[in-house]
Amino acid sequence: MSAGFWSSVPPENSLSLWEIYPELDSAAVQDHFKSTREQSLRLSRDMGNGTFREIAIHAIGEFYGVVQTYRTGDKAERAALLHQATHDALTGLPNRRQFASDLSEALKVVSTEGRSVCLMQLDLDDFKPVNDTLGHPAGDKLLQFAAGRIRECLTGTERAYRLAGDEFAIISISSEHQRKADLGDALVQAFKQPFTLDGISVFVGLSVGISIAPADGFDPETLMKTSDVALYAAKKEGRGRASAFDASMLQIIEQRELLRRSLRIALEKGQFSLEYQPIVECQKLIGFEALLRWQHPLLGSIPPAIFIPMAETDGLMSEIGRWVLENACREALTWPSDCIVAVNLSPAEFLVSGLTDRISQVLDAVGLPSDRLELEITESVLLERTVNNLDTLNTLNVLGIRIALDDFGTQYSSLSYLKNFPFDTLKIDKYFVSDLETDRKSQSIVRSVVTLAHDLGMEVAAEGVETLQQAEWLRDLGCDRLQGHVIGKPLPASAIEDFMKGSGFLIHRPNRPPVVPDEHARP
Repeated sequence: MSAGFWSSVPPENSLSLWEIYPELDSAAVQDHFKSTREQSLRLSRDMGNGTFREIAIHAIGEFYGVVQTYRTGDKAERAALLHQATHDALTGLPNRRQFASDLSEALKVVSTEGRSVCLMQLDLDDFKPVNDTLGHPAGDKLLQFAAGRIRECLTGTERAYRLAGDEFAIISISSEHQRKADLGDALVQAFKQPFTLDGISVFVGLSVGISIAPADGFDPETLMKTSDVALYAAKKEGRGRASAFDASMLQIIEQRELLRRSLRIALEKGQFSLEYQPIVECQKLIGFEALLRWQHPLLGSIPPAIFIPMAETDGLMSEIGRWVLENACREALTWPSDCIVAVNLSPAEFLVSGLTDRISQVLDAVGLPSDRLELEITESVLLERTVNNLDTLNTLNVLGIRIALDDFGTQYSSLSYLKNFPFDTLKIDKYFVSDLETDRKSQSIVRSVVTLAHDLGMEVAAEGVETLQQAEWLRDLGCDRLQGHVIGKPLPASAIEDFMKGSGFLIHRPNRPPVVPDEHARP
C-alpha cells in the first residue's frame, strides 16, 4: 500500500473527501476536521470481494484525500490487524486506545439506561525494583503474570486493560455496588501471593483507585481524574489496598499541588533550615546529623517524608542537596575539630552525574576537611550495582569522606552490598531498636548485624534510641554509635553550643568497656 502524500492543494487524479464519503459532507464533520489541524486521518470501506478502499486526509485548510485501493486475503486477516491495533502485544489485554473507546461507550449507558459505570485504575507496587534488579525480560514476565491474575478476578460484565508500563484499568458496567467493593478487595488479595520468575519468588502488590459514574463524573476525563485521585490515596495510605473516591480526597490533592508549587520557591524564600541531632560514641559526643526542615508560611512545618519525595520527583533535590551540604559544612566549622557532620544523600542526587565533583567543590569552598564529613545513603540507590555506583563510592572514599549505609535491613537488603561497596558505617534502623527491651527477634537481628559489621571492619550506629535501657543494651552489645532522643533531640544551630557545654549527651553509667554477650546473656 503506497504511503500517499499530503498537500493543501488537491493532488492530481485525487478525489475530495466529500466525493468519496458524501455522508460526511456535513457542517459538524467539517468543523471537527478544522479543529484537528496538522493531524492525519485514514478511513476505509469494504468494497466487497476482499477489496477495501482507503482514503488518507490531512487536516490543512480544505481537506483532500488520496484514494488508495488494496486487497487483503480474507476477513480473518483484517480482524487480526484490527486486534493488533487495539490490544497490548505483551499481555494480550485491550490497550489504551480500546480503553478510551470502551469508556466513552460505557458512559453512554449511564445516560440511556440509568446504570452505573465503575472505573478502576490499578498500579503495581514495587514493580520498578524487580525490573531493575532482575532485568526487563523478568519484568515483562511479571506483567504477563499480573495480567493473568487480574483476568481471573473478573466476571462477564468487567473488562481489563493495560494502559502503560505497570498501569492497568478495569471498566465494569453494573448496578451492584457491593460487587465493585468486592472486586477491589479480590484484586488486592490476588497479589498477596508471590510471583515466581525463573525460580525466584518476588512480591509485588497492587493498589486500586475506584470511581463510579455518574456520582464521581459524567465524562471520561473527570472519571479518570477521580479514579486517579483514589489511586493516589491508596498509595499514600500504605499501598496494597483499594480506595474508593471521596470528595474529601480532592482537598488532599489540592494541598499536594500547593506544596509542589511552593517547594519550587522555598529555597529562594529562605524557608528551609537545618536541625542537628547529636551522635555519641563511647559516651563521647562525636558529631551531629544534619536534618532538613521546611517551614511553610501558610501550612507550617512540613515533614521531610512528604516534601523530599516531591523534590526528588520534580528534579529539585540536586539544588536543595547542595544547599544542605554547604550549610551543614559551614556550621561544622564552628564545632570542635574532632566532630563530624553527617549529611543524608538523596537517591535522586546520587544518580546525577558529577556528584563527586560537586561535593569536592563544596568542601573546598567551605574549608571543611573531608574526614569530618559523613554521607548517608540508603539501599535504594544501590539497586543497580553498576560500575558508576561503585566508582562514585570509591571516589568519595579516596577523598577521605566517610560513607554510611542508612536504614540497613528495612529496604532491599543484600549482603552483596557489604561485599561490593566501601562502607564505613552501618546504621540500624529504629524499627529494630524500638522494641529491643522485649522482642527477642529484634535482639537477634541487631546482634547479628553488629557482629557482621565488625567482622567486615565497619562501625555500627543505632538510630531511634529512646530509653536508657535500649542504650545500655546496645552499649553492652558493642554498638559503636548511638543516636536518638535519649541522647539528644534535633537542635537548631543556635542551640548547639549550649548543648555541647552540658552533659546531656552522656549516658550516665560506670565507665567500662562494652561486653559482647552470648545468646543467653540478656532476656
